[in-house]
Amino acid sequence: MSTLRVAMIGYGFMGAAHSQGWRTAPRVFDLPAEPEMAVVVGRNAEAVAAAAQKWGWAESATDWREVIARDDIDVVDIVTPGDSHAEIAIAALEAGKHVLCEKPLANTVAEAEAMAAAADRAAVRGVRAMVGFTYRRVPAVTFLRNLIAEGAVGTINHVRASYRQDWLVDPEMPLAWRLQKEHAGSGALGDIGAHAIDLAQFVTGLNLAKVSGVIDTIVKERPLLDSGSALSGTGLSGAAGTGYGQVTVDDIAIFTGRFETGALASFEASRFATGRKNALEIEISGDKGALAFDLEDLNSVRFYDRTAPADRQGFRKILVTEAEHPYVSAWWPAGHMLGYEHGFSHQVKDLVEGIVGGTDPHPSFADGLRVQRVLDAVERSSDNDSAWTRVAAGVPVLAG
Repeated sequence: MSTLRVAMIGYGFMGAAHSQGWRTAPRVFDLPAEPEMAVVVGRNAEAVAAAAQKWGWAESATDWREVIARDDIDVVDIVTPGDSHAEIAIAALEAGKHVLCEKPLANTVAEAEAMAAAADRAAVRGVRAMVGFTYRRVPAVTFLRNLIAEGAVGTINHVRASYRQDWLVDPEMPLAWRLQKEHAGSGALGDIGAHAIDLAQFVTGLNLAKVSGVIDTIVKERPLLDSGSALSGTGLSGAAGTGYGQVTVDDIAIFTGRFETGALASFEASRFATGRKNALEIEISGDKGALAFDLEDLNSVRFYDRTAPADRQGFRKILVTEAEHPYVSAWWPAGHMLGYEHGFSHQVKDLVEGIVGGTDPHPSFADGLRVQRVLDAVERSSDNDSAWTRVAAGVPVLAG
């Protein structure tokens, strides 16, 4: 079996999740190549060395450029804040490395376009690139997509998608990097709204053509983050230092969309949804039925069959834990649940199979660019009194 030596750039919250995927996938799936966790890279030598030891990386380093230039590195996994995605990904692709990049693809459309163009050039040389919209790989989500493709809901009339959290309700939550536009690009819209957008386009196979929306920052000033906080790298928590700083991203985004078919969609992304910890939900309504998914109940989908006799209609829960369901056969007996971390193993499986098989894994950088253009259109709409705003065209959905 051949080996794929992996370098991961970054080591925060997503670094832990991606490490779980790289560590576990080859133990569970019969992969065509063996991923080797070669090196993890971060700016703080002591902290990244501790991460390497904890998560199972063979070594640590502090200069990503030197690591990318190494001949013994095959795959570069990018889990840094968005402001560095474009520079690292383009350099890695040009160096002939396969790339996995966390979502959203970039902080701006221009950066995402440059990344997608670099991926296209690299693909000619057999180099693969994938963006980490990992929720596609929750078995229930892939199953839901398959049901829609088979015609289970018929013609899609309406989609409702939301991603709601409450970790910013406390106004004393410190000013982490996720709340700074220069690092994160945008707030709730780009961080979690991007997932809702990608999920809607992925499961339906439809592109959003235009949007009308509003974004807002509810708490505009927060305590500065203590530079010595051990949790500062996650962007989701940390200890407050002294003084206050401006929040430069949105806390909430609410918008309507219209697909190219004319079907309508409604979206909500909020970090102020009190009581909602990680509630990614989607419901697809068609003329023959409806399907619904909730990440906080991630081992099931709900299906409404409108073609059933009237006295037997109603949403029914389908437990997605059978061996016939996507990805599940490699794991546990039916009814033994999967969790958040399993999607990252499925992501590694699909990426490795794409690299070895010479096929483009999904979601591609083109898919990531498509989502970036939707995010940009929502921001432009909000700046223009929520006027309907067209999403830049030219990038098809690549469902894989």
